Amino acid sequence: MQKKSSYRWIVMTILFILYTVANADRANLGFALPYIRQEFHMSNTEAGAIISFFFLAYAIFQIPSGFLIKKFGNKVMFCLGMLITSICTGLMAIAPNALAFKLCRLGVGIGEAPVAISSSGTINNWFPPKEKGTATGIFLAGSKMGPLVVPFICAWIIQMWTWHMIFIGFMIPGIMLAVAWWFLVANRPRESRFCNQAEVEYVESGGEEISKSAQSPQRKYNMKWLDKIIRAKKVERLASPKQIFTSTDMWAIAIGYFFVVGLSSVFMSWLPSYLVNVKHFAIMNTAFVSAAPFAGTVVGNFFGGWASDHLLGKRRKPMMMITALSTSVFMYGMLSAPEEPVLLAILLFCAGVFLAFGYSMYMAYGMGRADQKNYPVAFSLVNTGGQIGGAVMPLIVGMILDVFNWDAVWLTIAIGSLICFAVICTATEPVDDPLI
Repeated sequence: MQKKSSYRWIVMTILFILYTVANADRANLGFALPYIRQEFHMSNTEAGAIISFFFLAYAIFQIPSGFLIKKFGNKVMFCLGMLITSICTGLMAIAPNALAFKLCRLGVGIGEAPVAISSSGTINNWFPPKEKGTATGIFLAGSKMGPLVVPFICAWIIQMWTWHMIFIGFMIPGIMLAVAWWFLVANRPRESRFCNQAEVEYVESGGEEISKSAQSPQRKYNMKWLDKIIRAKKVERLASPKQIFTSTDMWAIAIGYFFVVGLSSVFMSWLPSYLVNVKHFAIMNTAFVSAAPFAGTVVGNFFGGWASDHLLGKRRKPMMMITALSTSVFMYGMLSAPEEPVLLAILLFCAGVFLAFGYSMYMAYGMGRADQKNYPVAFSLVNTGGQIGGAVMPLIVGMILDVFNWDAVWLTIAIGSLICFAVICTATEPVDDPLI
């Protein structure tokens, strides 16, 4: 028998690197923002609007991108989206005024919309079911790796040149990787000259080996008390878009995701400004502390998903609730944030870990609440709520700073996290084997 190739993991490696760069294009603005504000004489509200433009365009173009990908395929739209993202990132360096800069930022959001959808479509086409979980985990790690490495790269660039070179520096690898994707990654294994027939059959048949996780018994779940708290029950799957859009459960999860993505976007975009203007940290200390919450999210994402699957009997709400409550506590703690960079980095790392515990659960919740055919509709509702949060929260932060100070920002986020907790509690936890 022909030994199967493993080119799908090369595809996964390229996807990880590309999505890291794509997410770096989101995060690099936050580090350059203090210098951009000085050059264009922006208020905090105007700066917040620039941050929000990305998420606004990203949210609006999700559904149109889905139809374009259906017509032209993952390969074409991925490359086109990455090229638009990279070119608009580079144009931000030469924008002559604030308006041109804002338009370029809108272009970055428009370009990234098909990149995200094409990435998930590529995983779906290139991996059998038993490997999709691992591939998705690697993919999500790439989304957090970008904001993790950006502060150090940006700090080095600013020390060597000016803030303008940040955007030139991130444009070049994006364009190169988009070209590499065009030549190296097909829409599916059968269309790739790098996959042999054995690998094609392996993917299309769903994988011939039985995974070790399928052979080993699952940990017995017996927390009856927890099922009472999270309102676990067996419910009928939502089987149509109408049922999804009229489901109070799905709206509750979408509202919760609004706050979670909103806080993540604040960390990504406003945290460097806080460290420079309030804590008066040197540039490398700013980079070190800015990266801390995203280092935490890498850890928290892996543990949150594992705990939900193996310790909580695939219950998703507990991790969401932990994230909401702990985030409120950590944001209230920022009112007395340490002046020492290492201590503040530890605080923000822990905040990132707990924030990520429930992050991926918002994606997983719809898998249990809607049937397989209508799951994309269910997640589109949840993800739209999240991206609106990503657009609104940075703008609100800017408006608060123009009137009050950072203490008001942290207090507002803490209260928002409590609202998130209260809303999440109203949703049903859909399970096949409730203990109540």
